[in-house]
Parts: sequence; C-alpha cells; structure tokens
Amino acid sequence: MQADDLQLLVITIMPYGKYKGRTIADLPGNYLNWFARKGFPHGEIGRLLQLMQEIDHNGLSALLTPLKKDV
Repeated sequence: MQADDLQLLVITIMPYGKYKGRTIADLPGNYLNWFARKGFPHGEIGRLLQLMQEIDHNGLSALLTPLKKDV
C-alpha cells in the first residue's frame, strides 16, 4: 500500500461491470469478494479493488469516511 491509496479509493470510479460509475470505496462487499474468488483484474484498478476488499473484509471501511467528506 502506498500513502495515497486510501484517497484513491474514494475518488477512483469503477470503469466497467455491474457497478460501473461508483467509486471503489462504495462497492459492496459481495462484489469485492467475487473478485477475490475469481481473480482481480491486472493494473491499478485490480490493485485498488484488492485493497478495498481487504479493508472491507477486515471491517475497516469506516477509515474511509473522513476522506469521503473531503471529496
């Protein structure tokens, strides 16, 4: 994880799929878990999805709330 990754989670928009148009931070846990089972995409989006899945799985999504207020 890099220093700006948490900020990227609240500003990066999901570019495709069922939840296209939502920020990575607002994706539902079951969708993130689906990627964890099937495989995360390559590149930056996949890295952010994997990070968000780990945050969500560990019950740490509230850490992103203050960052969402800044957007």
